[in-house]
Amino acid sequence: MASLERKNIFRTKFIMESLTNLIRRAKLILAVALLQGAYAGQAIIVRMAMNKGMSHYIFLVYRMAFATVLIAPFALILDRKSRPKMTSSILVKTMLLSLFDPLLDQNLYYMAMSYSTATFTSAMFNILPAIAFFMAWIFRLETVNIRKLHSQAKVLGTIITVGGAIILTLAKGPALNLPWTKGKNQHHHQMQSDSNHKDITKSALLSAAACFCWSSFIILQAFTLRSYPCKLSLAALTCFWGLVEGAILALVVEWRDSNADWSIHLDIRLLAAFYGGILSGVAYYIMGMVNKEKGPVFFSAFNPLGTVIIAILGSLVLDEHMYLGSLIGAIVIVVGLYLVLWGKTKDEPPSQLSKTQSQPNDEPVTTSQQQMMPEGGLDIEPGGEPKTNIIDS
Repeated sequence: MASLERKNIFRTKFIMESLTNLIRRAKLILAVALLQGAYAGQAIIVRMAMNKGMSHYIFLVYRMAFATVLIAPFALILDRKSRPKMTSSILVKTMLLSLFDPLLDQNLYYMAMSYSTATFTSAMFNILPAIAFFMAWIFRLETVNIRKLHSQAKVLGTIITVGGAIILTLAKGPALNLPWTKGKNQHHHQMQSDSNHKDITKSALLSAAACFCWSSFIILQAFTLRSYPCKLSLAALTCFWGLVEGAILALVVEWRDSNADWSIHLDIRLLAAFYGGILSGVAYYIMGMVNKEKGPVFFSAFNPLGTVIIAILGSLVLDEHMYLGSLIGAIVIVVGLYLVLWGKTKDEPPSQLSKTQSQPNDEPVTTSQQQMMPEGGLDIEPGGEPKTNIIDS
């Protein structure tokens, strides 16, 4: 009876902890999905601000200024007891983080957008998970065993994603007559499309470079969190150094431009900077949280969601036309990306696997030990004794 009661208690604890883990995973997915929606709104607002003559270099300075002012007080108060000592190594890493993103990544992104449309630039950014996956594999943050089906899916998905990006760049096809675009000035759209098509290659190259910078940021953030686990303070430092580096770059680039306008008023440019500042502070924190719990590929795999939202908003707000070639390329990219994501969900980190297998079969697993286990569950042997067993999530 005592043994049966102990097993029932153990099963109850396991069910409760499984539900807790499920809720935590659902929160991560919801946070990343909402963040992608916020990114989509930002792309449209910034495009409108750029159409009003705002330089993306100046925009980045104001954006990081708002982000630093908004997130720094929370970091100072909430992390005051847990923040580790700042070392020269951590300082250099935070400066490199802000160099990759926001400085290089965001400026390259907005330069790419200026040569095409918000929809095209966002769609090109769907190669981000593929680049992040390859870089994570190189730095041993991702495992690849070509004999395993999930590893084959990750590799095949990466190849398909790159192919979709090529289709998106080179293919055009007929324009899609969406319900909300009927009655528009077709001649205006055709002129706009022809003008953008001349610079589509330049936009694609700039987008690819921006994806490489963002992937570098994600990989470096994963390593930095090992020695500096305070995600909120790391986000604040990234915003601060982004402000400093962005201001230096903007002064150098805009120094001789007599038309450079640093003034900001109650208009779309102020909205873009303030909205972007809030988003940056929240995004860096969420990225750190997801990066630490799920690895560097998980966050980037949600990029296609932002593309769909931007395509709809761009067509509604900016009168951007969508073309059949772009739609086919985007669909191919989404298929490839979710092959990568499916393969990612089947991974079993070796360190966690060894910890799980080292647990005695006849002893309950504690809460702290359960948190170290991969997503999985228990298998009950015919004799009724519970044992730990890895189950693919």
